[in-house]
Amino acid sequence: MSRALLIVLDSVGIGGAPDAAAFGDAGADTLGHIAEACAQGRGDRAGLRSGPLHLPHLAGLGLGLAAQGASGRIPPGLAPPGPIAGAFGHAVEGAQGKDTVSGHWEIAGVPVDFAWGHFPATRPAFPPELIEALVEEAGLPGILGDCHASGTAIIEELGAEHVRTGKPICYTSVDSVFQIAAHEETFGLDRLYRLCTIARRLCDPYRIGRVIARPFIGDATTGFTRTAHRRDYAVPPPADTLLDRLTAAGRTVVSVGKIGDIFAHRATGREVKPGGNEACLTAALAALADLPEGGFVFANLVEFDTEYGHRRDVPGYAAALERFDARIPEIRAALKPGDLCLVTADHGNDPTWPGTDHTREQVPVLAFGPDVAPGPLGRLGFSAIGRRVADHLGLTDHSLADHSLREPGPLA
Repeated sequence: MSRALLIVLDSVGIGGAPDAAAFGDAGADTLGHIAEACAQGRGDRAGLRSGPLHLPHLAGLGLGLAAQGASGRIPPGLAPPGPIAGAFGHAVEGAQGKDTVSGHWEIAGVPVDFAWGHFPATRPAFPPELIEALVEEAGLPGILGDCHASGTAIIEELGAEHVRTGKPICYTSVDSVFQIAAHEETFGLDRLYRLCTIARRLCDPYRIGRVIARPFIGDATTGFTRTAHRRDYAVPPPADTLLDRLTAAGRTVVSVGKIGDIFAHRATGREVKPGGNEACLTAALAALADLPEGGFVFANLVEFDTEYGHRRDVPGYAAALERFDARIPEIRAALKPGDLCLVTADHGNDPTWPGTDHTREQVPVLAFGPDVAPGPLGRLGFSAIGRRVADHLGLTDHSLADHSLREPGPLA
């Protein structure tokens, strides 16, 4: 029996999905456009990075070739430096969305076959009866925001008024989310979490995927900064995921980063939630070091999305990719004979694209380990990723129904 590590590079898309035009994302290409910007000097930032995008280890695992399969071209600087050291492919999402929850659930074998609810891009954005119930049940003096907004921008705009009035900042986006920002010290972190628990229940009739607590600190003079104490309140998956199957089989599961939140803490095993990509990857490798045979580590590296994609920060995104690339040798060294590591993503978030929202893209699928045969995997469905893990860990004949690990349908 062997072990598996699945790392989701949150938002690292590699070219528009076949239906990207329906989402206004025809031409979006997170990785490709970052590489182009770096090649043209638009990815430089003093004290951070400069020059062409440098991802030699990921390129050696086939990232550039996976991008070629998705977009028709190898991004600048991502041609393989030598023989490919892993299996590579590109995956298409079956669910009609480009959100975190849909992407992760489908990766874990449960494609979303229903429409999420969304709040309109109007002022106010939220139904009056929803806000009235929230204010009454939580004993609030009211709310601020009530609109579509960038999280960092609305905190800068309304942070001082929030501190003065005690009214939480409520906002949304094109995703199926209800987000609540509040000051950790003046409003209180526990109070924010309790408020989000109320909002989660009130949002259920609207089919909203996530309620998100967005705590921040600071003041009007020094500015406001979001903290690592974010918490997501997601609806549970509608069917058994890979995590349910592993747990039912008595396997060890470790969830790193926001995986626990995304799966509503169901069958997520031991949850580890440090702040930032580097700390999450370090925690994932520490979990792998102690993982028994048949165990599974599921990690999400969220900073690509939250810190750089949504903020349209090309140099920051490029530097984060390079930092992850530099740790590939460490990941490979941590894999024992029989182990499998998969690196993928859940959607795109092209930092060169208009707006601040996710982009509908294909994602890379890189598989490597001491016994993984290198070569092309072709075009896959997201669910093929979870099925690969299930097969690797010997769950193919498990008594739980395996319909949840099928692909969403034939791919051209």
